[in-house]
Amino acid sequence: MKTRREFLTMVAGLGIVLKFSAPVFAASANKTSANQQPTVVDGTAITQVYGDGVRLTGVAVQYNQPVNGKELKPTDFTVEGRTVTDVFTSHSADPADKAPSGEYVIIALSPEDKNAALAEKLPQPKKDKSENPGQGGPGKAGDIPVYDTVYPAAAASFTQLSELHTVSGQAILPKEKELTTDKVKNLIVDDFKQLEYRDPKTGKTLKYNLYVPAGYTQEHAWPLVLFMHDAGATSDVTQTTLFQGLGAISWASPADQAQRPCFILAPQYAEIIADDNSQTSDMLDTTIDLINALCQQYNIDRNRLYVTGQSGGCMMSIAMNIKYPDLFAASLLVAGQWDPALVKSLAGQKLWIIVSQDDDKAWPGQNAIIDVLKKEGAKVAEAVWDGTWDAEQFRRAFEKIDAENASINYITFRTGTVVPAGESMAGASGHRNTWRVAYNIEPVREWIFRQHK
Repeated sequence: MKTRREFLTMVAGLGIVLKFSAPVFAASANKTSANQQPTVVDGTAITQVYGDGVRLTGVAVQYNQPVNGKELKPTDFTVEGRTVTDVFTSHSADPADKAPSGEYVIIALSPEDKNAALAEKLPQPKKDKSENPGQGGPGKAGDIPVYDTVYPAAAASFTQLSELHTVSGQAILPKEKELTTDKVKNLIVDDFKQLEYRDPKTGKTLKYNLYVPAGYTQEHAWPLVLFMHDAGATSDVTQTTLFQGLGAISWASPADQAQRPCFILAPQYAEIIADDNSQTSDMLDTTIDLINALCQQYNIDRNRLYVTGQSGGCMMSIAMNIKYPDLFAASLLVAGQWDPALVKSLAGQKLWIIVSQDDDKAWPGQNAIIDVLKKEGAKVAEAVWDGTWDAEQFRRAFEKIDAENASINYITFRTGTVVPAGESMAGASGHRNTWRVAYNIEPVREWIFRQHK
């Protein structure tokens, strides 16, 4: 018999809606019939990933005839338990395909609703206090932790409250019955392939997500970004690293890909990959072997391999740079630390480092690393930023530090500026919220892509 976690994992992977109801949609076989009354064909739940994880942000209602979007308004629909912010027509279930008319009506939902987030924390067994006495962090490298977060497939119940009209003028009457979505569209996440690598050298198997740029051809070499997640996203469900935040997603956005097309590799680790004792698991070499395999499969530019990671993924990035100093053209290190006695070789690397002053491990840890790198002759530019800044303020701050032309840039977020208002500062809140902000700063991604070996 499957456990609750296994069941949720299964349905998340299959895109099955967890709320069941009798069939309510028009038969798709007849949806284009000219004589058929205009009606709903199906509903799609739309999700979007934010800095703190994936949220249900909309519903796409498909009709069997094009709808006139001219007079649509938020009060035309209600979605159970959610705030409707906008209603408009589209050519597809993607809100980006907004149009004056279309077979799809997009119901935009407030991402700030308390129940917008889809992450579900599972109850954990009580730990034996005698285990790992004095051991900080989530565990030792190579340990398989209890997976505590799942992402069930999104679902929403919606009702059409007002009379709508097709482009031909036919009335689409309000529906008394509440309908439930039967599909899911995960914006950007769905653009990644879920794959598995069996490493012939280590004998290890690694699940991973791969974004292949839309315009990919073998005619020229393409950059690759490696993103490695934190210990909290450790899981055997491949898409977890995509749902947890923007570490991989930000590089794959349509805006980023239009300016900086690249491959994005986001491994999904089922074990702790790096720990507070500055040790890594065998996944370090398996990940490197995977990169080499992808470079053989695709025309990837080995002079433009980039690495980034948050927390444990940041620590793994540091360890990779130490072991393979000539591999990456640049690194974005977010909310991590390492034994300063081991980092001298990083003085010759191109690094952008971001930590929060509310992080009681990463901040002092990176301060110690920076001291070592300065003694080794590295040119380091430093600045204190405010995590509440808007995009323009981050841009101006970036331009100021970038003007120093340093190979290593060290940013600390001022105390009290990364944790959202009203959220507790207790525990690792200052740590986790560092990457919520960091991967939203576009000019830092621009800087990474300017670097070449």
